[in-house]
Amino acid sequence: MHELSIMSGILDIVLEHANKNNAKKVQSINLRIGQLSDIIPEWAQSYFDMLSKDTIADGAFLDIEHVPVKVRCRACGHEKKFKDKKWSFTCVKCESPDIELLEGREFSIVSIEIT
Repeated sequence: MHELSIMSGILDIVLEHANKNNAKKVQSINLRIGQLSDIIPEWAQSYFDMLSKDTIADGAFLDIEHVPVKVRCRACGHEKKFKDKKWSFTCVKCESPDIELLEGREFSIVSIEIT
């Protein structure tokens, strides 16, 4: 359900920038979303559609780039990118628990396509 409040914030940002640029219509919004954000794309689009009704963003498509989890071991320097949700927060090479998260928590608007 957290998609509803997130998409409300996204809509506010999109409308602000669209209005500043004298847009007549928002065609699409390009987003980068990390795997750890746990956003379900279908729900995000559904909530966005509901919230944007009767605005210039009504009918806009959310184009979502999924960012996989990527970690680096502070002990040995090994980096690992997890393509599925079977990530590990210990080093897969030396088994150290001293890792840092490099990618996977992103949630950003990359661009907005307007007319």
